[in-house]
Amino acid sequence: MVALPIHLFDKYNFMQQLAFEMKLMKGYEAEYQKRHTAIWPELTALLKSHGVREYYIYLNEQSLSLFGIMKINDPIQLDALPHHPIMKKWWAYMKDIMETNLDDSPLSISLKNVFYMP
Repeated sequence: MVALPIHLFDKYNFMQQLAFEMKLMKGYEAEYQKRHTAIWPELTALLKSHGVREYYIYLNEQSLSLFGIMKINDPIQLDALPHHPIMKKWWAYMKDIMETNLDDSPLSISLKNVFYMP
């Protein structure tokens, strides 16, 4: 994911926010929700260990677009994630219900921030 981060401050630390869009295949809305409800603890631990402090995904039910928002410590920390076996395993698990790249990673488009209200 390549995105220009929004710089935010929480009450403890400086953080940045990345936003991106992905695409779900038709008819898999419930399955997508089910898989994320049962997200693997090792995947959550991996993301947190690479500086992901919060991660939200929203679904546009009409277009099937998924909008991801990550609050992160430093975008450099995310660079190792695509090479990690747990991340690759998750992508392989999700590829049958999402649009993906050849390496099974979700096809994603960075979103440009156009408004922020602190």
